Amino acid sequence: MSTTPPSIHPARKRRVRQALTFFSIAAWVTGVCLLLLVTRMVLDYGLHMDLPRWFFYMGQVHGVAFMVYLISTLILGLRARWQPRTWFTTAIAGVVPFLSFFVEANRRKEVTAKFQLDDHPAR
Repeated sequence: MSTTPPSIHPARKRRVRQALTFFSIAAWVTGVCLLLLVTRMVLDYGLHMDLPRWFFYMGQVHGVAFMVYLISTLILGLRARWQPRTWFTTAIAGVVPFLSFFVEANRRKEVTAKFQLDDHPAR
């Protein structure tokens, strides 16, 4: 007997795809901002280098990006019906250098498979 996965309503696929796209963008922006912030801290506090003025705002920029990342995690988690452990590990990835890139790739793969987003795009 062949069991086919249950069909997912196109409107739900569209909502999940939009949330996944928002999450992916937020994860990448947060990851890049965090890397710039860590670089700034190493250069400033570790090597005592003079840095351009804009580098000193990386903390605030990463803070705003992280808040957007948390909102995107909340939205995607609600639409994908994540377990609390998945929510927590996804949320904390925005404060560990490089981790947001790996978590984003894993969540994208999981959500794409679960909601059959590889099918014809429901836009």
